[in-house]
Formats: sequence, structure tokens, C-alpha cells
Amino acid sequence: MFNPAEIDNIARVENFWWFRGMHAITFALLDPWMVRAGARRVLEAGCGTGHFARLFEDRYGVPITPVDLEFQGVRHSRHRHHLHPAQASVAALPFADSTFDLVCNLDVLPHFSPGQEAPPFSELVRVLGPGGLLLVRAAALDVFRSRHSQYVGEVQRFTRARLARLCESHRLRLVRLTYANCLLTPAAFLKFRLWEPLTRQAPASGLAPLPDWLDRLLYCPLALERRWLRAGLNFPWGQSLLLLAQKPLDYFLAQKSVS
Repeated sequence: MFNPAEIDNIARVENFWWFRGMHAITFALLDPWMVRAGARRVLEAGCGTGHFARLFEDRYGVPITPVDLEFQGVRHSRHRHHLHPAQASVAALPFADSTFDLVCNLDVLPHFSPGQEAPPFSELVRVLGPGGLLLVRAAALDVFRSRHSQYVGEVQRFTRARLARLCESHRLRLVRLTYANCLLTPAAFLKFRLWEPLTRQAPASGLAPLPDWLDRLLYCPLALERRWLRAGLNFPWGQSLLLLAQKPLDYFLAQKSVS
């Protein structure tokens, strides 16, 4: 389960280099879809403080429905970002089938126990309309599990093959599947696999204000990755995974034929 204390930590540093960089990367993947096909009914399932939802609305001029299980997330989304969130679990979304054109789910699946990610994934697919797009971001590769991971309640990390199998089992068409936050992996490996164990650091939030020069320096590799991904190229490894998948127009016919 997600550690609700981290939501207040996020709210204090929403412009942290990692958030800026990963949001820019996420939008780089979304931009072509929004320009080509658009989406008028959008859900963010697991919205946290609502920061991404606010950036999404400002960028595309499209209203978004934010949902989060934690009251702190609902509170920040409403009062900090002036959204209209609902409090609900990703595993039991309070919406009818095929309600949305785009469903976003950022860094939520890793908080479900290994083998328990299929029910929430099925919910995301259920509320997505035929022809709609599913965007999932998830922590990747166990080698990059950190003390921060433990603190926030992350209990699993994904590989490209596992997310691809989830898509296949739910009969989604894979649009894009790539690792991200790749360029910083050497430093991450040294910190998470050597420094933290050697110094016996306890689980703790990795979110703390940094000097401006260091924040800008750490952001630069993610800015470079955004350009790479925007050009249609993928990364072979990284600390995060980004998935774009489309629900086929004949999804329900296919379901009936299988049953």
C-alpha cells in the first residue's frame, strides 16, 4: 500500500527535478495522440496531489477527472490545484464501462503486491472506451529498488515483458512501451545498491529541496531523454516504464467471441 505521508512530501516539492522531467517525458509520448485524435473524457486514476492533472488541463485545455484513494490526495487536488477529485480505489473505480477516451495511471501499479496488478489493470481497461488510450507509468527493474521505494510502499517493479503481457492478456493494442530515466541509471545503481546498503540507511522519502544548481543538473538527463523519446526512439532499460496501449474498436466483439 502507498504511504500516505508521501503525499504531503510531494506537495511540498512538486517542481522537484524528477517530477518536471518525468512529466515532460510523459507529455512527449502523449502529445502526438492528443494532436491526432484528441480526448474529451479523461481520467487520472491515482492522482496524488493532482499536480499532473493540473498540468494536463493547462497543456491540452481538456478537463480531467482525478481519483485517489488517499484523503490527502483528494484534499490537495481540490484545494491546491482547484480540481474536482473523487476518493476511490483504482481497483474499484466508480464509473460505468467505456466512460473515458484516455485513462492515465502513473506510478500506482507498483503498490499492488506481485500477482495482484491484474485486477486494477482490468478496471483501467473496463472504464476505457473502444478506441481509447491507456497511459501507464510504473517503476522498473528490481535492481533500482531503493530506501525511498520502501518508504513509499512500493512492493514490486516491472519489466517491459511483464507490462507487454498485461496488455496482451487484456487484448489491448500496444502503441508504445519504453523504459525512461535511463541516463541516470549508473548513479542510481551506485546509490541504491552500494551506498544505501553500506551505510545501512533506513527507509525514507527521497523528496527534499535541493540547491537550484543541483536540481537543474539532475533535470538535464531527463530533458535529453524527452527529446529522444519524442523522436520515436525507445530506451532499452531505465528506472521507469511508460506504456501507451489502445483498446480496439472491436474490443467487445472480440470479448464475446472468446467467451
